[in-house]
Amino acid sequence: MQFLAEYTKEFKYNLKLAYPVILSLLGHTFVQLVDNIMVGQLGSKELAAVSLGNSFFYIGMAIGIGFSTAITPLVAQSDGSNDKYNLKNILFHGIVTCSILGFLMFLLVSNSKFLMINVNQPEEVLVLAKPYLNWISISLIPLVMFQGFKQFSDGMSDTKPGMYATIFSNIINIILNYVLIFGIAFFPKLGVEGAAIGTLISRFSMLLFIFFYFKISNKYKLYLTKFFSLKIRFSILKKIYNIGLPSALQMLFEVGFFTSAILLSGMIGKNAQAANQIALNLSTISYMVAMGLSVAAMIRVGNYLGKLNFSQLRRIAYSIFILIFFLDIIFCIVFLTLNKILPWIYLDSDNLNNYSDTIEVVKIASRLLIISAIFQIADGIQAVVLGALKGLQDVNIPTAITFISYWLIGFPVSYYLGIIYNFQAEGIWIGLLVGLTLSAFLVLLRFEVKIKSLIKKSLQKDLNK
Repeated sequence: MQFLAEYTKEFKYNLKLAYPVILSLLGHTFVQLVDNIMVGQLGSKELAAVSLGNSFFYIGMAIGIGFSTAITPLVAQSDGSNDKYNLKNILFHGIVTCSILGFLMFLLVSNSKFLMINVNQPEEVLVLAKPYLNWISISLIPLVMFQGFKQFSDGMSDTKPGMYATIFSNIINIILNYVLIFGIAFFPKLGVEGAAIGTLISRFSMLLFIFFYFKISNKYKLYLTKFFSLKIRFSILKKIYNIGLPSALQMLFEVGFFTSAILLSGMIGKNAQAANQIALNLSTISYMVAMGLSVAAMIRVGNYLGKLNFSQLRRIAYSIFILIFFLDIIFCIVFLTLNKILPWIYLDSDNLNNYSDTIEVVKIASRLLIISAIFQIADGIQAVVLGALKGLQDVNIPTAITFISYWLIGFPVSYYLGIIYNFQAEGIWIGLLVGLTLSAFLVLLRFEVKIKSLIKKSLQKDLNK
């Protein structure tokens, strides 16, 4: 027990650091949750349309947010060594990078609609999904720019600005979604399109909030002083690129992996796709807790990397690994016990026109939640360990691991079990389970090898002095 106490005593600080990040990330998820719940009242084809549109949006979001995470370990390391000049330059180059990247992701996603036709999706879903994607793709610009500011404050061990901005934008999103989807008062009834427009406006409000927070905050306003007079330094851009590109690929591989589940479910039918969206949305909520702790791992590991204290770094990292293990056991129990109840949150039981579809969606979703419960622990561990590896600025080998686990192992299992062997949506999700479990094992092994190497080099350096 004394051995375990060395790790559990860090739980309080880890949670204090992580909970604003968790709330911020849940805010992104909550936007989709609100869209899904409100649109779900319209019918299963409308819910499937949002699912299909988001499957393309998530690709752009994954690249943008994944790339922006490079800012956090660089800031954490500079903060650990108290290098304020470098911090200012990292913020400048981070915002420039995120602005360009957000615009590029908008162009990529907005021009991907033609791909929908080629992935064998129901026509009634396609008609609704295309205009939804037109609007939602624009929101990538403010979303990725927001990430530039958020990742900087995260790296400064101040995870609350992103939380405040996200809460503010979600309030706006709920209000606008309600009036635009259903046509309340003098607002037109826009249905699925209304959900996208509400989300777009809320994400611009999120960017404006965090920008003005930086402008008035004593902690951050000095970093914005003469901000645009700074010159581009390719050495800093290279550091961001070297961490950002593999990080973006990691997130892209995972998001793409789950997106493939959406597309494969669409090949089965609209009810399977709607059920997949429900199970995926609920799983994402628990995953955001892991991602929050992943950021905490990134920050704390980056700080100790800046201090060159590798033995403490290892202890801190494992304290977060153990914490996510305990938390994901709780999520596992919740999903197993409430798997038949949770899907009803998204559907209207009083809609008699769609009642038979609704019952089928609930049955499929409840079975998927059982599989989701099983992979909670693996998914959480691999997310947090990847965060710790980013804190070490070790991204290339972990990126290769995620690619192999998700796309060379997990996706083929999903395709063959779900489509070829006709295990339907459950077969697709078994593939997700296999890919995530393999990734968790391999990245944990990579972390242990990496940290032992750093400790050995540090000891050898001390002996040579």
